[in-house]
Amino acid sequence: MNTIIQNILAFSAVGLAVLFLAKKYVLPTKKKSNKACGGDDGCGCH
Repeated sequence: MNTIIQNILAFSAVGLAVLFLAKKYVLPTKKKSNKACGGDDGCGCH
């Protein structure tokens, strides 16, 4: 019985780690563009 619970927890942890890495590196993320002059956007106001 303990090995079943241990396997479920281990595979759940591995699955969550894979999902995290896929979300972070594989899936494209949309970066919010900051139109304020405070950033490095080349607006030429400084």
